[in-house]
Amino acid sequence: MHVFEKNSSIFNLLSEAISDGVVVVNQEHEIVSINKHAQEFFGYTSEELLGKPMLVLIPDRFKKAHKDHTVRYFKTSKEGLMVRDRCLYASRKSGEEFPVNISLHPFELYERHYALALVRDMTEEIEIQRNIDLQTQAMDSAHNGIVITDALLPDNPIIYVNQAFEKITGYPRSEVLNKNCRFLQNNDREQEGIRKIRNCIKTGKSCQVRVRNYKKDGTLFWNEVSINPIKNEDGIVTHFIGIQNDITRKVKTQAEVNHLVRIFNESLNEIFVIDADSLKFTHANFGACRNSGYSLEELHRMKVLDLLTEYEPAEFRKLLEPIYEKSLKKIILETSLKRKDGTEYPVEVHFQSSIKGDKRVIVCIVLDVTDKRNYTERLEAKVEERTSQLKEALSREIELNELKTKFLSMVSHEFKTPLSAILTSATLVGKYCEVNAQEKRVKHLKTIKSEVKHLNNILNDFLSIEKFEKGKEVYNLTKFSLSKVIDEVIYNANMILKVGQRISYPQGVDELTVCQDEKIVSLVLTNLLYNSIKYSPEDTLIDLQVNVTKDTLQFQVRDEGIGIPEKDQKFIFDRYFRAGNVLLTQGTGIGLNIVKTHVETLGGSINFESTENKGTTFTVQLPLNEKACS
Repeated sequence: MHVFEKNSSIFNLLSEAISDGVVVVNQEHEIVSINKHAQEFFGYTSEELLGKPMLVLIPDRFKKAHKDHTVRYFKTSKEGLMVRDRCLYASRKSGEEFPVNISLHPFELYERHYALALVRDMTEEIEIQRNIDLQTQAMDSAHNGIVITDALLPDNPIIYVNQAFEKITGYPRSEVLNKNCRFLQNNDREQEGIRKIRNCIKTGKSCQVRVRNYKKDGTLFWNEVSINPIKNEDGIVTHFIGIQNDITRKVKTQAEVNHLVRIFNESLNEIFVIDADSLKFTHANFGACRNSGYSLEELHRMKVLDLLTEYEPAEFRKLLEPIYEKSLKKIILETSLKRKDGTEYPVEVHFQSSIKGDKRVIVCIVLDVTDKRNYTERLEAKVEERTSQLKEALSREIELNELKTKFLSMVSHEFKTPLSAILTSATLVGKYCEVNAQEKRVKHLKTIKSEVKHLNNILNDFLSIEKFEKGKEVYNLTKFSLSKVIDEVIYNANMILKVGQRISYPQGVDELTVCQDEKIVSLVLTNLLYNSIKYSPEDTLIDLQVNVTKDTLQFQVRDEGIGIPEKDQKFIFDRYFRAGNVLLTQGTGIGLNIVKTHVETLGGSINFESTENKGTTFTVQLPLNEKACS
């Protein structure tokens, strides 16, 4: 100790200039020097401490641990904080404990070891930190979102958000610190509220606005934001505090209320509200004003009995007593309502009791029952209308039965004739057994084959009708050789040609491929050629022309036959219809109907020109769609 005292003058001079307390301890753990700052917060004079063990400044409960720690320290002699991340405690002369921060610095003097302790009284700092923690805890427990931004830094970044902000927005604190609040607006920045906020920040003023903000997951929420500046002693705005309140539910509720009010006000039905005591109108919607002819301002000066003129006040109040006494929820009256122009109209009025604030009101819903009063007349008109409909339905039923009878007769005839021919030819074939009768056998076999094909075509027509009616017809667009289909159709048609009849083959189709439904194209050509053969005399030409463009396939079949009578032409595509000049010729009357249905379903068209006894020309156009077949 004496060695240190002899050389302590410079040290004392330096230690007094340091704001922290300074205590020097020798290797025997004795205090050899202490500056004024340390004396002040320990409460001792230097005479009372010099030469005393360091333990005199340590609370009793820490003395053993401190002694062990000091021994280890002098063995290692490292600089730094005595204990990190934990508060130490010292003891004043009065016995009061107080928190301290101690930094140790070893040094050597004349071959003796010492430790210089810089001691800082942490009482005030801990109290400040406790207050800060308390304020932070208070802000974190608030239900409103709280944001603090630094107005002195570029772009006014966020430096604090509370837990409510995290809950409202879905953003954790770590993702929003040092960002400007505009990220909450997403791309929805052209809002009046946002413009007000910008202006307040620019001018350093307070404001309260309602804005649309977006949570982290993109969900929109309505935010009621209060912005307040914080100024320093020089009047400079250093920070802004924003207090957020999620008012989404409130906005939605208000929107629903406004919607209901709008429905009430804009309804075409008449709705009046009257004061239960005075019977004066307190409100009326658009429908009530329009139908009565009075404006809302005029109605406010009137009583309900100015419109319901057939009742006296006493009588009317007596009528409403049941809903006043709640024995009835609603009262319905049939009466007349007087308009502003003096006219009256029959109404049905529904009265219901309600409460508006602390007053009882009556809601009157008025229904115009002019139509109800004329119910008998309308009922008679309806009966007459229904009778007419029944007559029409009966007529259609009779027509349908006639069609069924006609159909059965036609089917019987169409099947009977081919079947008779088949039976006759089959019988005759069996009789021609000689070798030289081969030509006759071939003739009858050809007849059988032709009649079977005819029956097959009839059945196919019937099946096609069934598919149409049940919605089962499915089209298959493919690319195919047009000449192949034409060859097959003409080959089959040649089998039923009459003597001297011939079919002209279309030119320029050998290399053509088209995109359409091959089966339907074959059906259309077959039907038109067979009709031309059937209704044309011997030794005549049936001309088939084909024209293909980029988007269209056109067939034209021209014959020199009996033609179609002018009076029958408008019915020629009707199902089961047969012209008057072919009633004795085989036919079902459904072929052209099927052709027209297929062609039009595929987006095409069919037309004809015909002159009786001179011939008929049918023209069919079908669309071509190369993309559908690619």
